[in-house]
Amino acid sequence: MSFTVVIPARYASTRLPGKPLADIAGRPMIEHVYRRASQSDASRVIVATDDQRIAQVVKQFGGDVCLTRADHVSGTDRLQEVAALEHMSDDDIIVNVQGDEPLIPPEVINQVAANLAACDTACVATLCEPLASYREFRDPNAVKTVYDHNQLALYFSRAPIPWPRDNADVLSEQAVPDDFPARRHIGIYAYRVSLLKRFVRWAPALIEQTESLEQLRVMAYGERIHLAEACCKVPGGVDTDADLARVRAQLQEQS
Repeated sequence: MSFTVVIPARYASTRLPGKPLADIAGRPMIEHVYRRASQSDASRVIVATDDQRIAQVVKQFGGDVCLTRADHVSGTDRLQEVAALEHMSDDDIIVNVQGDEPLIPPEVINQVAANLAACDTACVATLCEPLASYREFRDPNAVKTVYDHNQLALYFSRAPIPWPRDNADVLSEQAVPDDFPARRHIGIYAYRVSLLKRFVRWAPALIEQTESLEQLRVMAYGERIHLAEACCKVPGGVDTDADLARVRAQLQEQS
């Protein structure tokens, strides 16, 4: 199995401008992500950016970078441009690793790529994990998902799905039981290039816009998404100053 990791990286960020270049234990964040991805079985790791500052930093640490247009509305559109610029074939697999996940385990990168390679009924694969609590179940910032017996996603939502009608504990602060059917979505994806070509031609779907979840466009147009529980714990990414402080502390301890 061969696959390519693409790391979309934008300089602009509402909460943390210049986030990919934030210093963590003496290295820019994007370098930490790149190094983690390079420990996977990927045949190639590419940073996709529209910013010359990020491109220059990636080149300085010896990374592979692809300059893309600045008008992409999503990271998925940026992936498709990379696939086109690199002349990838329809059956090639791209794993999208977010540029703000400096602690991502290489094992889950391999897992999501292998899952897609082994699945004949899906053109996208992603991962999930058990919910930590009913509080997380009710949190709209935690994306919930459910899947069928063939490990194909049924839906993704910010709402608490499926709602346990007769379970009073759902409004409590208790831990979610092991047999609870909902899972928390982890935002790592593997795509076949053929799907990316179709994706950028589709108009945004109403359910996608309502939930603000891009993966729902795939489902709205009749494509299937393979879903599996992550083989190991995936630490949270960096969205806030508090996240950045947490990751700095963790990586400083490891250095």
